[in-house]
Amino acid sequence: MDRRRMNQLTIAFIAVVVLTVSLMLAGRMRPASHIVLPGEQETPGENTGDTNLGGDALTVVEVTPDTVQAAIATLARPEVYCRTMRIQQFWDGGNGEFDISVAVSGSWTRTDRILPSGQARHALTDGESTYIWYNSSQNVYIGPAGTISADNEQVIPTYEEILQLPPDQISTADYRMIAEDVNCIYVETAKDADGYTLRYWVSVDNGLLVAAEKLLEDETIYRMSGLLVDLTAPEQESFTLPDGTILTSIRGESR
Repeated sequence: MDRRRMNQLTIAFIAVVVLTVSLMLAGRMRPASHIVLPGEQETPGENTGDTNLGGDALTVVEVTPDTVQAAIATLARPEVYCRTMRIQQFWDGGNGEFDISVAVSGSWTRTDRILPSGQARHALTDGESTYIWYNSSQNVYIGPAGTISADNEQVIPTYEEILQLPPDQISTADYRMIAEDVNCIYVETAKDADGYTLRYWVSVDNGLLVAAEKLLEDETIYRMSGLLVDLTAPEQESFTLPDGTILTSIRGESR
């Protein structure tokens, strides 16, 4: 075989190798479909590769104060769900707690809770309009939501605000498991000028805030917990006013 023929074969072989490596790299660099926690035998940072499962790239991501905002940005709350949360508040010489039931469908959120007076408070909001009534009364307050968000109605902090924090205001961030089987991204803010610290536990499975604490000068003044989440669609009556007006239709149902 002459030298020219050998050179042509060599060039062809190199081209095939380059193409193969390029395809392999392209496959490895596909965006991850979702975050996967480090395995039990791994510690954060030991494995930043990906694992194929059903054809999706699943990336083990190390969470630190520098990377937690990128990790939080990949999460999304479910479109429909129900849950009951426990809210606890602490002050000098006392404390109080209550349960609040939440039903969500798209932009609509319903909350129900018993006030200290014994009255049942019901609220429906889509972020633009809010409807409030008590017990089984037909009298419904209707008004603009204004700055009162659905999270405000649930009496919980909005964890997405972490994305707006300067990195130096995040003191701690990592993966943590609570209640033995709920994997979370944990974020703790640095104490602010007024002495407040916030702690968030965000589920990596459903993108919901499942626990939170607020501290004042290292003393807990607020705590919430809502670990159990039902991801099935709420009943349509949850979004129906006392007079029968349906504010929204559940996914898959007609008005």
